[in-house]
Formats: sequence, C-alpha cells, structure tokens
Amino acid sequence: MEDALAHAAGRLSTTTTGTPAWGWLGRTIGSRTEGGHWLRVHCGEASKTPAQRNEGIALAEERVSGKVSRPHLHDLHRWDGGEHVFEAELIDYIAQPVISPETPDLTEDPGLPDSWWTTLRESLDALSAAEPPRETIRQSWADRVFPEFLGIPAPAITERITGHADLQWANLTHDPLVILDWERWGAVPVGYDPAMLYVNSLRVPAVADRIRVEFAHILDTPAGRIGEQIALAEMLQAVGRGWYVELGPILRQRAEELTGVRPPASAPAKATA
Repeated sequence: MEDALAHAAGRLSTTTTGTPAWGWLGRTIGSRTEGGHWLRVHCGEASKTPAQRNEGIALAEERVSGKVSRPHLHDLHRWDGGEHVFEAELIDYIAQPVISPETPDLTEDPGLPDSWWTTLRESLDALSAAEPPRETIRQSWADRVFPEFLGIPAPAITERITGHADLQWANLTHDPLVILDWERWGAVPVGYDPAMLYVNSLRVPAVADRIRVEFAHILDTPAGRIGEQIALAEMLQAVGRGWYVELGPILRQRAEELTGVRPPASAPAKATA
C-alpha cells in the first residue's frame, strides 16, 4: 500500500508529506500532499470493484450539491494490479479529525455543538435531491438477511432517497462537520442514513437520543422504521462476522423493541449487501 501511495503521487504529479495514515482493515492509505491536498489510495478486489474509475466520489463531485459538507475532488488515478484494483483520489485536506478513528461505532460522547447537528441535517436534505448513481441495499439482500439476523421476513423496500449509505462515526469529522468516504452513496431506503448513525451510537445513550430527536420526522415514520430495521440487520450481520462484540447485545435488544421478535443470539453471516 505504501508503494501504491508513492505510485499514485507520481502519476498525479504531487508529493506526499508526513506520515501516512491507514484506513479500515488496511484497505486504504492516505497522506497530506504539497499544495494542501490529501491523497487517498484504496485497494479492492478486482472482481468486486466497479469498472468505472472511482465511481462514487467522481459522481458525487458531478451530482451532489455544494450545500453538502464534503471534501471536493481534484484528480483521480486508477490502475490494475492483478487480483486487485487500486484507486487514488486527490481531494481537499480536512484539518479536523474524524470523530471515531478506530471503529465506526461510538464509544464516548464527542460533545458536538448544535451547529454540527444543523449541518448534518442540512447536508442530508441537500443530498436527497441528487441523482443517485446506483441502488444501495438490494431487496434480495434484505430477503436473505432479515430471517437470519432479525428473525422476521424482510419488508418490501418501496421508498428510497438519495443518501450517503455509510453514515457512521469514522466518516464524520468533529466540528465543523465534513462527511467523508463517498464510495457507496446512492438510493437508500428512507431513514437508512440516520438509522445507521443511530445504531452505531447505542453505546452512548445521550448521542443516540439526540439522533432520534434530530431525525424524528424520518425515523418515527413507517418508512423510517423499515430503514432502521435494515440498519440493524446489516449491523447484526457484521456481529455474525465477529465485529461489534460489545455492541451486539444492545443491537439485539433494540431490534426486539422495534420488531417484537428477539433476534437469534448468533448466526454465521453468509450474505453480503
């Protein structure tokens, strides 16, 4: 990955500065560059990587309103490495750190000001008007995963909205808010984005309660409750793979409150979204 970072810097005619930062599971690496930008390189399996170059962030630059607080894209480079594909993005450097650099779920109250929550609501509202590049969260996935991880049949996903699709605490910065990682954005079930942030906050009740207040107009609707069920199913699938060990019992408790059915205590995860 360090060689890939150096290769990308050369192809994009820039020079990295400082110590590289590693992302989730070592699949990404990034560094500041001369000129005040950030160079990020992602490595993915060739068989699972979209054919178009950096489809997510490139289309976000074209289609997402400037009212959405996000880093802007300056250049791209993609190359094949046999079984893997490398994608490099030269984007704005964001000075403020992410809220949870080690894990997507929240472990302590970051003490976010009211202005941060206002920016989040306004950004998601503006994002909802963008033309989505894809449908995220397929009905076929829900049909497989709900019985296994929630113990109920999947509801029909009939209402969608354009969303970020990976709204969790490793992708959000401290005040002022910037929403990072636009690889997955697209048409998501209504309520999915705030629900995903909510279920990733259940270990910090004060923050979880704040999310329910800020997004009550979405989460407390029939469509929003389906969005929350989908977020819970996805997180419990991750628990089945060995992630979120401490969060798992709280997720199951919330799922039972929402559906009236106690989810299985454990299950091997076979399906992917």
